[in-house]
Amino acid sequence: MSAGSIAEPVRDPGLQPERTRLAWRRTTLSGTVAAVLAMKTALHGGVSVVGMVVCALCCGLWLGFLALAHRRIRTLAASAEPPALTPRQATATALTTVAPAMYAAALLL
Repeated sequence: MSAGSIAEPVRDPGLQPERTRLAWRRTTLSGTVAAVLAMKTALHGGVSVVGMVVCALCCGLWLGFLALAHRRIRTLAASAEPPALTPRQATATALTTVAPAMYAAALLL
């Protein structure tokens, strides 16, 4: 080895990709519970226009997150070194995760 060259370390992913896939699945399950609870809270006092709009938004956001998570899980399973989330994907994931919880909190107030 010459003085100017630096050897690149060999990447050993170990169980990290599997842990990441499991984390996405856990987050999907948590998002499902949050969406269901938000919808239940919205319809607690009876069916109303506001409640139905909140339910529709929660369902739409949940389906969006489900699609994003499924796509990411497939990407992680497809290659040994998957690409990082793009800023757009990360923003969409964060919004679809946080919005149902915000709806539920707003309904409780």
